[in-house]
Amino acid sequence: MQYDAHLDVLTWVFDDRGRWWSGDTVAVVTGANKGIGLAVVKRFAELGLTVVLTARDEERGKKATEKLREEGHGNVRFFALDVSKAASIKTFVSWVETTFGGLDILVNNAGVSFNDIHENSVEFAETVIKTNFHGPKLLTESLLPLFRLSPSISRILNISSRLGSISKVRNHNIKETLQKERLSEEEIEGVVKMFLEDVKEGRWEREGWPQMWTDYSVSKLALNAYSRVLAKRFEGGRLSVNCFCPGYTQTSMTRGQGTHSPDAAAEVAVSLALLPPHDLPTGHFFLGFGPYNQSRL
Repeated sequence: MQYDAHLDVLTWVFDDRGRWWSGDTVAVVTGANKGIGLAVVKRFAELGLTVVLTARDEERGKKATEKLREEGHGNVRFFALDVSKAASIKTFVSWVETTFGGLDILVNNAGVSFNDIHENSVEFAETVIKTNFHGPKLLTESLLPLFRLSPSISRILNISSRLGSISKVRNHNIKETLQKERLSEEEIEGVVKMFLEDVKEGRWEREGWPQMWTDYSVSKLALNAYSRVLAKRFEGGRLSVNCFCPGYTQTSMTRGQGTHSPDAAAEVAVSLALLPPHDLPTGHFFLGFGPYNQSRL
């Protein structure tokens, strides 16, 4: 099912009617020393949440945090996190538990692509998959015991892409697998493994994988599928899992090209992450701006 979801709800998320959070609400944002991630951290901080800015590069992460504090956002904390490394995730999760006792919101934003806009190399496919899919998945699973399952409902928002849509896949067997009603994490991992094997054997172009930014698209395809499985796991519970495609945003990944700024993308992302509990869906894919489309994952 797909339908128009107008911004009427988002316009009052930030007023007294929709405000459910406080200064004790903890939001974690990955890949947040620049671009959309940094803009999301700043918006959360402006709204009074406690925000953890994470970045793989410690120096850049600290500089970004210091700049936000200089701007008056003393509610921002920094911790170095490389989502592509299990040891880094383990250290971070331990710090979150010790420092805050738990968290309320996770925005998986960290991601990489090694292609220019009109290129399509898969030379770094393993790194892209590890950073964009396996990393967020491992981080999410590691943090699950720490989500505060309060009446406000804890939230996971995965920054994804329409490039990871099922429609981009031309291989019918892969499509059939990922569209299963009872899709399993093992089956998702099997699809990812198949892709990496096809890359290694040089047959990925003829095997029906997405044709644009192939490795990035497959990583987001897997992330979207995992989000759907996770949402079903907690369906009816106190955890919401959704994806958001910010569209063609002016970031380093697009070499500064795009139709809108990171701040504009962050405004929508934060609005979605802070939806009032009675308006908060789960297992949905949000796309774009203005009257935008919302569909089941």
